[in-house]
Amino acid sequence: MTAPTLTAGALGKRFGERVALRAVSFELAAGEILAVIGPNGAGKTTLLSLLAGALAPSEGTVSCPPGERIGWVPQQTAVYSKLSVAENLRLFARLEGVGDAEAAVGAMIEQTGLGDRAGEELGRLSGGNRQRVNIAVGLLADPAVLLLDEPSAALDPRQRERLWRFVLARVASGTSIVFATHDITEAERYAHRILVLADGELLYSGPPGELHSGGGDLETSFVEFLRERGH
Repeated sequence: MTAPTLTAGALGKRFGERVALRAVSFELAAGEILAVIGPNGAGKTTLLSLLAGALAPSEGTVSCPPGERIGWVPQQTAVYSKLSVAENLRLFARLEGVGDAEAAVGAMIEQTGLGDRAGEELGRLSGGNRQRVNIAVGLLADPAVLLLDEPSAALDPRQRERLWRFVLARVASGTSIVFATHDITEAERYAHRILVLADGELLYSGPPGELHSGGGDLETSFVEFLRERGH
């Protein structure tokens, strides 16, 4: 059996007296897409921040195979609007300590399909193209796992489709994806498995289809699932 690319063991996080996340455990397989869904304040961003190492857990552990990296694309990214696409990628490649920075930048420009925009200021690009650059930054070090927090928020349907085409190409090469989203339809369409969080607790882990109750769409089933559990 192939070792998981990421393991979360009883992860918990407290901010003072407030418990933001409690005892969340799961394993992620190579090439798996995992969606994290839940109402506002459920702990989705906290979970991704812990997995990325941006926050230290109050309890529990995060592990991945030796030598593997975890890429992280938060909602508020640090790219620079006055720098070009290529300049942003070169800067972050150096910050990440990528061995052959130029090769990594060239590969990312090709994969994003932004070769004709490589010299253009990031601030002049559409929202969809900027988000592809954001995700490319997270992929520069060729991580085994990529974490995405609301990757398609504020994108129109066509931009969203292009973004996911780019992400799915990475999945086809073995990259694992964990993404948080409020878009239940997006979770159902792209995720192999979903985690449902509410008030920091993991309520469900499994295929989207198994959350359905008595027919209807996943969003209706999701709302009913939360209601039945008092959320």
